[in-house]
Amino acid sequence: MSSARVSRHARLRLMAAVTTVCALSAAPLTSQAVAADTPPYTETYRPQFHFTPQKNWMNDPNGLVYYKGEYHLFYQYNPNGNSWGDMSWGHAVSKDLVHWEELPLALSHDDEEMVFSGSAVVDWNNTTGFGTKKNPPMVAIYTSAYKNGGKQAQSLAYSTDRGRTWTKYQGNPVIDIDSKDFRDPKVQWYAPTKSWLMTVSLSEEHKVQFYSSKNLKDWDLLSEFGPQGATGGEWECPDLFPLAVDGDRKNIKWVLVVNINPGGIAGGSGSQYFIGDFDGKKFTAEDKGTYTPPTGTVMQDFEGTGFGGWTTTGAAFGQGPATGAVDWQGAVTGFDGKGLANSFHGGDGATGILTSPSFTVDSPYLNFKVGGGRHPHEAGTVMDRTPPEGTVLADFEGGTYGDWTATGDAFGTEPATGTLPDQGQVSGFLGDGLANTFLNGDATTGTLTSPEFTIGKKHINFLIGGGNHPADSDNPTAVELLVDGQVVRSATGKDAEALNWASWDVSDLAGKKAQIKIVDNNTGGWGHLNVDHIMLSDTKATPVSTETSVNLLVDGQVVRSATGADSENLDWASFDMRPYVGKRAQIQVVDMNTAGWGHILADQFTAADKPAKSVVQRADWADYGKDYYAAVSWENTPGGKRYMIGWMNNWDYGLSVPTSPWRGAQSVPREMALRTVDGRIRLTSKPVGSLESLRQKRPAASASGVTVKSTSKRLIGPAAKGKALDIEATFSLKDADRFGLKVRTGAGGEETVIGYDTTTQELYVDRTRSGAADFNSTFPGVQTAPLKAKNGKVKLRILVDWSSVEVFGGNGEAVITDQIFPDPSSTGVSVFAEDGAATLDHMQAWQLKSIWR
Repeated sequence: MSSARVSRHARLRLMAAVTTVCALSAAPLTSQAVAADTPPYTETYRPQFHFTPQKNWMNDPNGLVYYKGEYHLFYQYNPNGNSWGDMSWGHAVSKDLVHWEELPLALSHDDEEMVFSGSAVVDWNNTTGFGTKKNPPMVAIYTSAYKNGGKQAQSLAYSTDRGRTWTKYQGNPVIDIDSKDFRDPKVQWYAPTKSWLMTVSLSEEHKVQFYSSKNLKDWDLLSEFGPQGATGGEWECPDLFPLAVDGDRKNIKWVLVVNINPGGIAGGSGSQYFIGDFDGKKFTAEDKGTYTPPTGTVMQDFEGTGFGGWTTTGAAFGQGPATGAVDWQGAVTGFDGKGLANSFHGGDGATGILTSPSFTVDSPYLNFKVGGGRHPHEAGTVMDRTPPEGTVLADFEGGTYGDWTATGDAFGTEPATGTLPDQGQVSGFLGDGLANTFLNGDATTGTLTSPEFTIGKKHINFLIGGGNHPADSDNPTAVELLVDGQVVRSATGKDAEALNWASWDVSDLAGKKAQIKIVDNNTGGWGHLNVDHIMLSDTKATPVSTETSVNLLVDGQVVRSATGADSENLDWASFDMRPYVGKRAQIQVVDMNTAGWGHILADQFTAADKPAKSVVQRADWADYGKDYYAAVSWENTPGGKRYMIGWMNNWDYGLSVPTSPWRGAQSVPREMALRTVDGRIRLTSKPVGSLESLRQKRPAASASGVTVKSTSKRLIGPAAKGKALDIEATFSLKDADRFGLKVRTGAGGEETVIGYDTTTQELYVDRTRSGAADFNSTFPGVQTAPLKAKNGKVKLRILVDWSSVEVFGGNGEAVITDQIFPDPSSTGVSVFAEDGAATLDHMQAWQLKSIWR
């Protein structure tokens, strides 16, 4: 979807992440709907100083240009709903990059095309002829995503009234290479050749192309760049721009930003960059040299004819190590020597577990190579697929719906037998049939309602997959329990095709008459449901593992886990073993997935003193958080400054974040620079200076010389409480392993931890207890960014909004952007240190005014 942002496995289904693991939530129904009398921009999670549209879905920033005193922000927008679909260009303008005015829709989808991502320029010399030299046109260069056949090509639209109204060029498209993965043009004026320069992505090939034009209509291909760096997902939304190194105008380097999904540094979406030179035709990235992993003691290299002391279950791993690819598998690369563990024996449909002997942890790190599927381990899942005992209400076998009543056209006249045309692979259902509303695609809607039954057991269990659109949203995809005609329980899928167990505790409804209703009222992305094996039982069904992972077990519990990246190439991964030194442990290579990329590859398990780094970790990233994607920069800015903004979301869960009536936010605009950090040139960023205009006149709180020891916490002060804060803090290292600040602390132990780990020299954000997180299993977690202390001190700038944190470490070389969804009452701020002492030298916290009022 960058543009399309839908992955190649699911483009025709308008989905975001086929590989997202399906973790299910089936709690009693609680309303997420916004009260009718809630004033706009005051909703529970509404950002107060980040741009959001008043309503509906938004993703990539587009068309960033400055003209006649206004910064223009166009963006991918669905004018018709709160999920991805009907992609068009929304529009907002600002005089200061902080306060925004939302304008009417700029470029609309139509019967032939959706309007995917792109850029905008001011055609000062009227090279297009769309305006006059006295009134130069603003020209948008966008990707036409044609509805018939899915082809993507580059097109133009123009405006002669400061971007208020637009006309699509009659000669569109202006570049057509007959590709379905050719998108996101970034165009700028290149003065040395007096021509327009386009940077555009070949997303599947992990390439960026450069084109030149004198008139924006006729384009010549100059060169290509890539594959290079991180290539674990599609390359999208490229941007190319020059910056002075350390402010030296005589030392100019070029920065090529390439956004990638999935395969980002924090998982899912991410924004990587390359530094190099551009000669007017070709971009050449600086050579970072070859990588040599740390040496150590090899524990298992799979070079023997068998697995040695390692044991197997299932058939997926075969009788011994593979020597590369097995039958029906693509070429396998990146393993060392002649052998590796490969669970593709029997194809993706086979499952199994490969387990090491028990060993005593005596090294700081366990390094290994991993490839295959990206299906993470989920806590609380089990390996046993056997359903609990009970009374089956519907298993959708036998080719009919029996006495269930269907309306609409989504369910058809009979149950599906699995995957439907143009749908990603459906897995996890039992038997030969299931209810699957993808009939003729997401555009169909309908309901399927059971006959009345009496609730006679403690639980209602069922298998569910598909879209995450709650029952109380405008267009739900949900399984509902009705008692007296009222919805008393509800569950959705998690934007994945795999079905997994959900369970309602209905013990309080014993003896009541009820019905189950499967509802598909959604025609956008993931606008369908997969449902099977609905049953009454006294035992709660436990979700089944669908992982393809390498796990470290200590005391029988999984304490570390890694996956492949939906690739047959193996890459380095590392487990930090320091907390478990002296304990007994085992390694498990697990394949419990039967759908696409349902296999795992592993090799070269090595005990070492230092961690090995993957290609992704060795790449350079504009932001190390989960929620900074499709980042691009403004053209034509005053003073030649380079401002960048990104979509503050992630395709792993972007369609599921619990916001309404809007979904999607933009990051704070950032001023970009190139600085020499630890002997290497890095792209750095800081919040746009005008953001400080939102600060209240005086800091809400300040502190200095505060020393915190061990695990004690110290509230900075009640005046520092707030849901929208700008915090500047400097710490001095002492002997603490970790220290920092906790924000949005409060209800039920909620907290978002912003810390520095002295043992790894990393900045981190821990949002495992940050509030609502059950909408997707990949949302909770800890994000880290490399950051070295300077003169024994760590400097932080922290922006806290109603549903996000943006953390800038050092001089902006380490940035982490994460969404959070805390209870509105969680407004506290505290300072902490773990396993030793640290000193908060100086801290000021300002409450920020809303840009909406």
